Amino acid sequence: MSDYAVVLNAGSSSLKFCVYERPTAAGWRLESRGQIEGIGTSPRFSAKDGAGQSLADHTLSGTVHDGRTALDALAEWLRSRHGGAHVLGVGHRVVHGGATFAGPTIVTPEVLEGLRALVPLAPLHQPHNLAAIDAVAERLPGVPQVACFDTSFHRGQPAVASVVPLPREICGSGVQRYGFHGLSYEYIASVLPQVAPEIAGGRVIVAHLGSGASLCALKNGRSIDSTLGFTALDGLCMGTRPGAVDPGVILYLFQNLGLSAKEVETILYKKSGLLGISGISNDMRDLLASAEPGARLAVDYFVYRAAKEIGALAAVLNGVDGLVFTAGIGENSAEVRRRICEASAWLGIELDDEANVAKGPRISTAGSRVSAWMIPTNEELMIARHTGLLLGLIEART
Repeated sequence: MSDYAVVLNAGSSSLKFCVYERPTAAGWRLESRGQIEGIGTSPRFSAKDGAGQSLADHTLSGTVHDGRTALDALAEWLRSRHGGAHVLGVGHRVVHGGATFAGPTIVTPEVLEGLRALVPLAPLHQPHNLAAIDAVAERLPGVPQVACFDTSFHRGQPAVASVVPLPREICGSGVQRYGFHGLSYEYIASVLPQVAPEIAGGRVIVAHLGSGASLCALKNGRSIDSTLGFTALDGLCMGTRPGAVDPGVILYLFQNLGLSAKEVETILYKKSGLLGISGISNDMRDLLASAEPGARLAVDYFVYRAAKEIGALAAVLNGVDGLVFTAGIGENSAEVRRRICEASAWLGIELDDEANVAKGPRISTAGSRVSAWMIPTNEELMIARHTGLLLGLIEART
């Protein structure tokens, strides 16, 4: 039987997975990928092989009600498909690495203790990431696990980009801008030399647009600044998160409306953003299809904030050579890409409408002074690469 590495991306209502065959000189080979979505409500399992052919697509029983039971269902399917195979390691997406974890790390009890202390900084994600690590440790106690952080890629940014302008004694406890979606940005930076060599070594703004959304300014493939900061609440408007908000608004929620910390947390993480503006949905597809004024305003605001922050990062970079769209909305919504490019035309972006609809990868005209691109991200492959390197399964060049 073949040897495999498993990649897990555990969320509050979904569990995504990839199974990679032990890498050769050609790199990792995807054997299967899929997800369990609707955990706790209407759980559904789907999987495809490396070529994209469906392997499974069915509802799950009501016993799948949380992350642990979802992992049980996934383990049962993996045994049925890969029974007897040797699991070399399990790589996990972990949203927050804080100030301590500057890169992917082999999981130990001490590492887990440090990561649990960061739960308040990413309450929507971190508990589920860590629960998956705990569950794997129980079921596969001898298999090494690797935590790969969404914050790591942004370490090394200039001090001026990471500072939070609060009293020094507060910032000394770890209050700083960390940035997120780093695995996605790291992947895009890694493929730019092949996909878009003319901008790979230049000034690039990457737009990771999905239910969670942010921008990252790259210079020569390194993160210089990003729109997310201390937590995953800052910057762009997101599905249920507001992005940048006047801190006085938060004080008003406490002081004038008398809300508790938990109520404010729920508002900021689960009731704001596209959902809050529209009152209809947090899904861009629903909003684009709706004629309701609230839906139109939500889309307008999403585009407005993205274009505004693109302008800000262009200033940080002292100019821009390319704009790259990625993630769920960035990869699948030609309409959102078109509107953001048109709002950013002053930078020198000239959209090619046919290429945009056809998903590029280059979606700007040949004469566009600043090129625009659509490049699918692959956070799972990035996790597999880091897992392989740390566990000695591959050499650094793979």
